[in-house]
Amino acid sequence: MTEQRERRSYDQQCGLAFALDVIGERWTLLIVRELLLRPRRYRELRDVLPGIGTNLLAERLNYLIEVGIIEPVDANRRTAGYALTKFGEQLREPVLAMARFGLALLAERRVDPRAGVRRASWAVLAAEAMVHPDRVRADETYQFKVDDEQFHVTVDTGKVRTRSGPGIQPILTIETDTQTFFDLGSGTTDPVEALLSGSVTVIGPPAAVPRCLFLLGLGADPGLRAKPLVSCAGKSPTKSGE
Repeated sequence: MTEQRERRSYDQQCGLAFALDVIGERWTLLIVRELLLRPRRYRELRDVLPGIGTNLLAERLNYLIEVGIIEPVDANRRTAGYALTKFGEQLREPVLAMARFGLALLAERRVDPRAGVRRASWAVLAAEAMVHPDRVRADETYQFKVDDEQFHVTVDTGKVRTRSGPGIQPILTIETDTQTFFDLGSGTTDPVEALLSGSVTVIGPPAAVPRCLFLLGLGADPGLRAKPLVSCAGKSPTKSGE
């Protein structure tokens, strides 16, 4: 009997049920989350998924390869790591939608956001879930450093892209720690208070700050503001037309 046949199934003629038969098991979507960020080696996956057993991780990876969601980076070297296939990349939007729902649920239920494990790398996917193209107000790049993780959000001709690593000529550079970032995302910390307290530091034109906050869903439409939200380090105040 094959591994796939041994697995439990909802046995329903429904697209959602079919999907859950493959990705609905514990840990599977979290493995996908990590590979949405970047290819990962087995040891890296084990480190960023505390609590998963080594045998279970190996079994999940083998099954995801079998169904075509992930593939070895180098088929000749098992230690080279794993990456999503083009088919697996189709899970990006469903995962982002669930991340948005999770952030809303966290805020609604007022769950203690400090409970549980936190990773700076998860901020990349959180930011991608938070941005919305309907909130674009300018073509520009915002660079983030959350503890030791760098990523950037770029708006180009109205399209938004979130990627790991430093951005090219960012208009803003935002620095904070992992806990503060997730407190902001869950709505338990006010962005203005975070800026004023110094738990978030920003370098760049003050006029760009409300545009960035609005894009992330953390502030009001800057078109409705009469003046910049707050002054930022390293730049003098700019004109409202910036």
